[in-house]
Amino acid sequence: MLVCYNIFNGFARTGAFMSRFLDKNFLLSTRTARILYREAAKEPVFDYHCHLNPRDIAENRRFSNLTEIWLAGDHYKWRALRANGVHETLISGDADPWDKFHAWAATVPRLIGNPLYHWSHLELQRYFDIDEALEPANARMVWDAANEKLARSPELSVWGILKKFNVAAAGTTDDPADTLEYHRAIRKLQEADAAAGRGGAGGGERGREQAAARSGLQTRVLPSFRPDSALAAEDPGFAAYIERLGRAAGRSITRLEDLLGALQDRIDYFETLGCVVSDHSLSYPPGGPGSGGTGSPEKAAGRAFRKALSGRPLETEEADHYRAYVLHFLGAAYAEKNWVMQIHLAALRNANSRMNALLGPSTGFDAILDYRISENLRGFLDALEVRGRLPKTILYSLNPKDYYPILSIIGAFQGNGPEPEAPAVSGKMQLGSAWWFCDTRDGMEEQLRSLANLGILSRFVGMLTDSRSFLSYPRHEYFRRILCALIGRWTEDGEIYRDMDSLRALVRDISYKNAERYFCPEASGGPRKTGPHSAIPAGKFFMGGTMQGDPG
Repeated sequence: MLVCYNIFNGFARTGAFMSRFLDKNFLLSTRTARILYREAAKEPVFDYHCHLNPRDIAENRRFSNLTEIWLAGDHYKWRALRANGVHETLISGDADPWDKFHAWAATVPRLIGNPLYHWSHLELQRYFDIDEALEPANARMVWDAANEKLARSPELSVWGILKKFNVAAAGTTDDPADTLEYHRAIRKLQEADAAAGRGGAGGGERGREQAAARSGLQTRVLPSFRPDSALAAEDPGFAAYIERLGRAAGRSITRLEDLLGALQDRIDYFETLGCVVSDHSLSYPPGGPGSGGTGSPEKAAGRAFRKALSGRPLETEEADHYRAYVLHFLGAAYAEKNWVMQIHLAALRNANSRMNALLGPSTGFDAILDYRISENLRGFLDALEVRGRLPKTILYSLNPKDYYPILSIIGAFQGNGPEPEAPAVSGKMQLGSAWWFCDTRDGMEEQLRSLANLGILSRFVGMLTDSRSFLSYPRHEYFRRILCALIGRWTEDGEIYRDMDSLRALVRDISYKNAERYFCPEASGGPRKTGPHSAIPAGKFFMGGTMQGDPG
């Protein structure tokens, strides 16, 4: 026994049992996990919530250097740079792009244990074929090699990236007042592609013209309806925003009913360009439309709206009454369209008021809010449910303490009721994926375990990037590896039955298929919507390729 122990320790000390950095079995510590990941890696990406700029997609943007595509606007990285003592001019300022990148190269080795350490190296591997750990000593080599690829490789234009990472669909984040001009441009491109494809390439000049007409953009780019500015009646810029919304809707907005009509008009318009989902960022749930108030909820919301429109500041209670009433209206409108309603909770925005005044929002100064959510959340969902107007809903919380309250409450609102004509919806109410400060390895596992404990993990719609960067798609790989590692451990520990066909189907569903069925049921043979509005064309999803890092 002692001889065996000494031999094992000798192998361990010499690295014979040590995994190579980010190798093909990264995070996959069991044989079952590796088998399952081979299945998960084949699935496309349905990135149903991101902050990509649709203009970049429509124009097939090429980025000029690694700083521009990797560091610009990335507040995850900005926070890490600040924590490492880097001066603000090298973060959000106008310093030379190389100097900014070199500051990041000096920061990455300090990030062991932070997901940015894994993500950054996965991104270097998957986009630029660079396997070395980033550090100041090799920063110039990485900079030159990456910039050469950005300039020359067809895979690193925006369309090339979307194809390389097998992105079947991407849901951008769009204000109701947006023109969606770039979504229209994308649709026009893809309609031209489809027409050229139906004509057949043929030969000669005609064939070359048809081939040139095909953009190569195979990703379905969907707008998402995010009316946060229309709900923020306490914001000093609220009146100016309502004027802008009125111009977009082609109507004057002076009363609450005008606002609701304008929002409905914009919902109808978004639907024409393929929108199937809304998104809301709320510090805390709103409650029912009359929660905490007296008298008519509509009159209270109307008074608050008129007061805000006049430029007078609202009390917190007034703003909450207004927000609850309008959200209740919107929830019912989403149900009518068979849209998905996403609600992101528990973000404490702009915690550092001095830096917010200097740099503005979304620059890395937000935090996690601690708030009791159960009573308001139940009231909000129940007010829609009693009218038969509760849409498919995904609830995300930035605070993991909310997982069990959310799961227990949404468990009371699954299904569509006892009426025989009500269509069944699997996983109608969802706990959203680990988000922002929680999309770490531990955070993702905690969300998956919580969902498995109180819900049905097999119906989960899976991962999203929630990112402004086209270099973020390895986050889907990261999630899939964590998912397969967890299922693999449960299997090999004897906690679940080792039916590999069922387990393969499970990870395929969570990786992609559940999202396709949930957001676009008609594309996957699901039931058509039952409301009076016409169905959204399903389109065809790109299904080529596999996720990078397939263990093979």
